[in-house]
Amino acid sequence: MIIIDGRQSDFNVNNFNNLEDLLVKVMEDKILEQRIVTDVLVNNEAFSEIYPHQAEDVDTSDIEKVEIKTMDSMSMAINITRELYKVVNLMSKGGFEVAELFRKGEDSRALEMYQDLLSVVRDFMNTITVLKQDFHLADQENLNKGIEKLSELFSEMIEVQESNDWILLADLLEYEFLPLVDAWKKIVSEIRSEIRQAS
Repeated sequence: MIIIDGRQSDFNVNNFNNLEDLLVKVMEDKILEQRIVTDVLVNNEAFSEIYPHQAEDVDTSDIEKVEIKTMDSMSMAINITRELYKVVNLMSKGGFEVAELFRKGEDSRALEMYQDLLSVVRDFMNTITVLKQDFHLADQENLNKGIEKLSELFSEMIEVQESNDWILLADLLEYEFLPLVDAWKKIVSEIRSEIRQAS
């Protein structure tokens, strides 16, 4: 039995070799166009891949029921913009803490946190880029400037890190990164507004 968003579908578990085949085929169905899978339950237990294509290793002979929950892409995008606002606050807090640690000379702890901060900034930028492409947000001047400035600063921070100038890196974080991150609050709000209007 395959249930999609609370309704039993015409698909049959036994017609597939493994869970990945099943999910790929179900997602090709027209009723799921413009929808994103949020949850997959196999025999009433949540399934998420620990490694890529893990679903391929799940034989359908062991499956009685698959439940797939989805959300329309617009609602998902609005939810993502809410999360992005939280990420902006996290980047701001992280940037401040890393700068403080560098100024106190706690370089190893600062570098560890700095790597985490860079990872969060990369994910943030990737998410913004996907939203920009998928929802055609190209006309937003603030968005384009924000992406450009953050990309430039990101490159500069990496160069400074490579030269091991921790005080300069602390200055960049405090005097350039933090104000720029603060400006992203308004940009994320504008993105959310535009996506809401599109829906």
